Amino acid sequence: MTPQDASAGAGQGRWSSLDRPPLNASALTKALVTPDGLWTSLEVVAATGSTNSDLAARAAELPEGAVLVAEEQTAGRGRLDRSWVAPARSGLFFSVLLKPGADVPQERWGWLPLLAGVATSAGLSRGAGVDTALKWPNDLLVNVEGEERKAGGILAERVEDGVVLGIGLNVTLTEDELPVPAAGSLALAKAAVTDREPLLKAVLRSLEEWYGRWRDAAGDPADSGLQEAYAAGCATLGRHVRADLPGGRELTGTAEAVDADGRLVIRTADDAREAVGAGDVVHLRSVR
Repeated sequence: MTPQDASAGAGQGRWSSLDRPPLNASALTKALVTPDGLWTSLEVVAATGSTNSDLAARAAELPEGAVLVAEEQTAGRGRLDRSWVAPARSGLFFSVLLKPGADVPQERWGWLPLLAGVATSAGLSRGAGVDTALKWPNDLLVNVEGEERKAGGILAERVEDGVVLGIGLNVTLTEDELPVPAAGSLALAKAAVTDREPLLKAVLRSLEEWYGRWRDAAGDPADSGLQEAYAAGCATLGRHVRADLPGGRELTGTAEAVDADGRLVIRTADDAREAVGAGDVVHLRSVR
């Protein structure tokens, strides 16, 4: 799906608001695209179906480090083909193209969505002054009046010679605009900063830092510090969880660790341990 004309989408619909100014692509490019940096291009479109789909379709012709940002996504996707819908200019909806190449064995590329979670959480801590937590594998949680809510998510898709990482983050959504009651936003979590430009810069700079560290370590999650950082920020660990697995199987137990392959290790009631690499995890209650 190709980006719609810039005159359409953001700023034209019922969600238009002076409190949600458009992103300044020129200023963002000047700040983020540097000769020695990871980011090689940055494009902002008013509206599109999915930034992940658009970037994946062009991945073969683009160098590593391309960034595509949409003011509005009309067919945004999360994990397990769930839709991601939000008012125009109410959040950050963007995708980046990474090509680790021969520097990192492909069996370690599965760490990229977890890396993006760590980097986004760190960037928001610095840029927004808000604490976030990670729900395995790659949901971003915020605290809204004592309640744990999802404010963002990450979707990784393989392309021919790399990975497209999509990040969606609710920034200024109000309670009335939330797609589901369990959702949240930075504004509802009382973030100190909700200006999207400094937030986007903070997240992309953090992502560049963590990706460089991981790549320099040949993708080793322990040597790069990624495995430790993910475990430290993961709200799933120590919790009683239910994993809804492919094929309709359910696994219930305590989430104990994230292993070297990025899988969630669950200890069941009979003291067996099983590593879960795919599926949907539900936090049932804390056992602490």
